[in-house]
Formats: sequence, C-alpha cells, structure tokens
Amino acid sequence: MKVLILNGSPRRHGNISKMLEAMKQEIECCNAEAVYVRVAELKVLPCTGCMKCRSSLRCCLPEDDAQRILQNIRDADALIIGAPCYWGNMPGELKVLFDRMVYGMMGENAWGMPLALHKGKKAVIVSTCTTPYPFNILYNQTRGVVKALREILKWSGFKIVKTIERGGTGKYPELTAAEILRCKKAVRKSLLG
Repeated sequence: MKVLILNGSPRRHGNISKMLEAMKQEIECCNAEAVYVRVAELKVLPCTGCMKCRSSLRCCLPEDDAQRILQNIRDADALIIGAPCYWGNMPGELKVLFDRMVYGMMGENAWGMPLALHKGKKAVIVSTCTTPYPFNILYNQTRGVVKALREILKWSGFKIVKTIERGGTGKYPELTAAEILRCKKAVRKSLLG
C-alpha cells in the first residue's frame, strides 16, 4: 500500500509536522510505503481560472510541482493531509495546489456534474490551531479546515476515514504522548486496517 502525506504547514517542526511524522513512522512500521511532501517547499503557480483544464484534462500553465503531486495522488492508495488553521481555512499554498489539480481530482459529466476520479481511496485529515478546545470546533477554526478539505476530497471520491483536530496550541504548544498515539492509531486502524 502506498500512502501520500501532504504537509500543508510551513513550520518544519510544528505540531502538524510532528503529527504527520508519527503517522509516517506508523505507515512504515506496517510495511507500507509513505511518500511525504511539504507543500511549502513546492513551486506551484496560482491557477488563473481559465477552465481550459476541464476540456483538455491538463493545466495550460507551465509544468511545475502541481502536476508531480497530482501524479503522486493518482499513484497513492490513500492520502493524509495535515494543515494548520489560517483564518478558519487551510494555508494558501495548499489551496493553490488543489486549485491547480482540480482536473485530476474530479471530472464532469455531459451536464457539468462532478465525477469523482479517486473512488475507493481513503483519506485522513489533521488540523491544528491556537484557538482552545471546544472553540476551535464551535468557531470553525480547525473545523473550517476540515470542512474545506472534506469538500475537496468528497467530490474527488475519497472516503474520509478519520479527522484529528487539535486546538489550543497557543497555550499548550507541545503534543502529548496520547496525541501522538492517536495519530498512530488513525493510521493503523482507519487507514491501513
């Protein structure tokens, strides 16, 4: 099994990175392949909204890392996406990446209705924010990130098997052993099980 991990956090040693690293280690312990990508290190031009990719099934912009990541998604059996909350949503670099890959995530039928291109694949979403629990959920902070990613993945055909939301990183910046264990269990039970 091949699992693609998209780290949408620009912080190399932040909580998202630590959580995803624990998940990567668990994947490798289960004799599966993990492909780990830091979105902040990618070179991706923003989408121009020309919609040509819908008919040509390729982006008209010069080839960059968006096409490479799309191929990684196509090759993967499962996907893990981690993203901190930026104003109730995912970081801009991650959104730009998904904007550029829309033609490879979902198609359209003759009436313009979405067609999922990744049916049968599983996904896990991980999000963090400084807003304390339960307000991170009530005020759509981590929940806003999860909702946005769930929308993208749902129309692409992914089945979201687990979400992990961690609020309060401002006051409690360090992850607990229980939180790391929760990440590992999400891989073992929800993704690979």
